Amino acid sequence: MAVPKFFEFFNYFLEAIEDGEVHSVKEIRTIIATEMELTESDLEEMLPSGKQPKFHNRVNWAGTYLRKAGLVASPQRGKYKITNDGLSALQSGKDINVEYLEQFASFIAFRSNTSDKAADLVVEDDTESPMEMLDKAFEQVKLSLASELMDEVMKLTPSEFEKLVVVLLLRMGYGNGIEKAGFVTQKSNDGGIDGIIKEDQLGFSSIYIQAKQWAPNQTVTTPEIQKFVGALQGKQAQKGLFITTAKFSSGARQYADNLLGAKVVLVDGKDLASLMIKHNVGVSTEHVYEVKKIDSDFFMDEL
Repeated sequence: MAVPKFFEFFNYFLEAIEDGEVHSVKEIRTIIATEMELTESDLEEMLPSGKQPKFHNRVNWAGTYLRKAGLVASPQRGKYKITNDGLSALQSGKDINVEYLEQFASFIAFRSNTSDKAADLVVEDDTESPMEMLDKAFEQVKLSLASELMDEVMKLTPSEFEKLVVVLLLRMGYGNGIEKAGFVTQKSNDGGIDGIIKEDQLGFSSIYIQAKQWAPNQTVTTPEIQKFVGALQGKQAQKGLFITTAKFSSGARQYADNLLGAKVVLVDGKDLASLMIKHNVGVSTEHVYEVKKIDSDFFMDEL
């Protein structure tokens, strides 16, 4: 099953601490996971950002909402205890959701202070926590940017594309500190190699590049990789990068993974766009949003 909606944890959260004792959030998560019969796969599912399990995030937000409504208290960092209002909520037999919490003045104040629009998004979505929605929106922006970026890349001439690949590798840190560390080879005598990145000052180790600016819906197959490996052997090279705006067949990837004597890395159009965004090649920062959280150590140790 999929990880339940974040408000569907409300009842289970309260039931986990119904005994009136103080429980850590770790204990609460364990009890909830058992009661809801969540699988290991459910518990390992990550947020779009990949920085936190979705289950942890939704349980944490459930605790925040219940605390703001006064149904639970947090006497210590990361620990919760049910309140009288929380016990009454459980005993009422009602489904505890966002609408139920709106009867409490403290929760209404919380929603008001966190902006009506943000609060309304949670109610309308009925599935994700605010952090999940932020992560998802960010991923959608990245996907849109990647699509636009590839449109621009496809407008480059083959020579410009090869130069772009060299610039990207230098931005990634390859050849760092080496003068003229990367260059595009001359077309008349490239021997199947489009660019070279020096990895050390004296040139003992280099990365040899083949760059294919093919339509994104095309597929690079095994024979193309075999020809590149042949070109590497002709240069007595051990390291190769085959980078393309297209995609690779499973056979091509399997062939590259099983090579002996040489290491060939394959980068397709999707990975290319991702690397360009990560290393600020062809893109610039438009907005920066900082998402902050409470620094519990400050309140525990520095005051």
